[in-house]
Amino acid sequence: MSLEIWTERYRPKKLSEVVNQKHIIERLKVWVKEGSVPNMLFAGSAGIGKTTVALCLAHELFGKNWQQNFQETNASDERGINVVRGRVKEFAKMKPLDADFKIIFLDESDALTPEAQQALRRTMEKFADSCRFILSCNYSSRIIEPIQSRTAVFRFKSLSEEDVMNYLERIVKGEKLTADKDGLKAIFEISGGDLRKSTNILQTSATMGKITRENVYNATAQAKPQDIKDMLGFALNGKFIDAREKLYQLLLHQGLSGEDIIKEIHRQIFDLEIPEEKKLNLIEKVGEFEFRLNQGGSEEIQLEALLAQFLKVKDK
Repeated sequence: MSLEIWTERYRPKKLSEVVNQKHIIERLKVWVKEGSVPNMLFAGSAGIGKTTVALCLAHELFGKNWQQNFQETNASDERGINVVRGRVKEFAKMKPLDADFKIIFLDESDALTPEAQQALRRTMEKFADSCRFILSCNYSSRIIEPIQSRTAVFRFKSLSEEDVMNYLERIVKGEKLTADKDGLKAIFEISGGDLRKSTNILQTSATMGKITRENVYNATAQAKPQDIKDMLGFALNGKFIDAREKLYQLLLHQGLSGEDIIKEIHRQIFDLEIPEEKKLNLIEKVGEFEFRLNQGGSEEIQLEALLAQFLKVKDK
């Protein structure tokens, strides 16, 4: 098994290798063929290919000189105006190497302050002839309108279970691992379609031997669905003490965090055999108690109180 980080080892090198996102790749291929691209805004959730597409684009446009003509900056590291006036502007000033323009890739650009975004807009205008900007963000609504109007906006789609499973199976084959379908499906469920997270979970789980559902949950210290299902079953059947004991087993013996438990409770609600109206009520309560946990509330007290809500819902 390779010691190299698999997210980098198996990262696509060409646009044609990118998982899904065909609606974006086809347009980019045309621009690569023409040898020119506009400023772009990549919007979408984490781990679905935004950075990878930018890197593949640089590889195909600049060839062996791609590193000299491409700069990647994480805007969330330095959110202020200095990152634009300093690092970004300095790179934009430099002459491209054997190319008509350079590319600056600003990851997590929605973390930039409004003042920094205004400075970025002016920089984009000033160096329009020699530099192209690719902004990556989770929420395009947080990018000011003057920048959005100066970019071609690409919205990345969430990856399907089939997309993630095919990618994981390619790594399993490449690393000569032993994995069953249920184990790979567990990785997809935990990662929520985030390909980077899926790959990291696979690499972590591989140290435990065969990739099974049990090993995946043990490797990631995630709440097992069956344990949460049993706990909620106790609460809904009026067995609060049993539900409480199960909760403490998860918190103390398995070392799970309250946040992990409450996320799995949220997923389990949709499969409960109770009326839809009561499910809506419980989802509202889960949101309330999740907020309390994030504000520093005691895990034991807040989760016990949440279990009490399940007892109340059943009695209504």
